[in-house]
Amino acid sequence: MQKYVCSVCGYIYEPAAGDPDSGVAADTSFEDIPDDWVCPICGVGKDMFEPE
Repeated sequence: MQKYVCSVCGYIYEPAAGDPDSGVAADTSFEDIPDDWVCPICGVGKDMFEPE
């Protein structure tokens, strides 16, 4: 699955790991993350992420 990087802080969303602290299970593709999810580091929305 495709990784995505936050254009503000550089956080990389890795689908294999998910974001368990925000309720996103491992193996969740970026497209399947809820639209209200935000970067766990800087708090920006999904629209600020780009494919790595």
